[in-house]
Amino acid sequence: MLSERHGDDEVAAWLEAEGVAVRVPGAGREAKLVELALKNARRRGYEEDGAATLARRFGLDRPDRIEGFDVSHARGRAVVGSNVTFLDGSPDKSGYRRKKLDERNDDYGNMRELVRWRAARALAGRDDRSDPDLLCIDGGEGQLDAAREALEETGWDVPLVALAKEEELVVTAEDGPASGASGTSSRAKRSHSIHDWADDDPALHLLQRVRDEAHRFAVQYHQTVRDDVSTPLDEVPGVGPALRKRLLRRFGSVDGVRAATPAELATVDGVGDATADAIDGAL
Repeated sequence: MLSERHGDDEVAAWLEAEGVAVRVPGAGREAKLVELALKNARRRGYEEDGAATLARRFGLDRPDRIEGFDVSHARGRAVVGSNVTFLDGSPDKSGYRRKKLDERNDDYGNMRELVRWRAARALAGRDDRSDPDLLCIDGGEGQLDAAREALEETGWDVPLVALAKEEELVVTAEDGPASGASGTSSRAKRSHSIHDWADDDPALHLLQRVRDEAHRFAVQYHQTVRDDVSTPLDEVPGVGPALRKRLLRRFGSVDGVRAATPAELATVDGVGDATADAIDGAL
């Protein structure tokens, strides 16, 4: 039963030879069945499953459980990492974790430390979560290699991909999102595959959601840690914890406050001319 006549004489002859009768119902039960089939087909096309698409493209088991990783810091200060969990395409807040990292201005080293921490906890049985089906790293080739090195060092066997922000390119090892456990430990020998998927690709959308949530969670934690860290602003008369927090949020870091002019400092709520001059003189 078809929704309309196909109009192909060769197809009609072949179907007739195979004993297949073709009808285009105009009304009644058969017409309703055709309409239902069309609706189901359109719905499946519109709601294509990102996890199934990832599995098909990369030859993986269906990645129902995906963990995302990102690092946030201010020029090596207040360095933190985020580890978020998505289950069946949706955030699983109970699986979110965060960690303070060593203070250094090294994005690759920070990512290596973060993934190594997660892997070591999993292998030692100190993490109460199930192992993920896929790791999604916020970053490009360098972050992917750092994460792979962490997996190689620990022997944790989990596939991983990276998603770079600027051009939304998916990065994998040359042979796909293989785990670091089976890779080489020499960064110089590494090669990558770059996947440029369409903007409406369901697999890309799934990875973007994981990546963006890992980034949001990392930035949120970084802001909390940064505001709690002692800074030279604590020594400036007239600058209490609340004002220090507003200054850091306005200018991003102590260096940003230091670079601001007294006039710019005075634009922050609670900073008068005298306090602006005191900050400028002290920093």
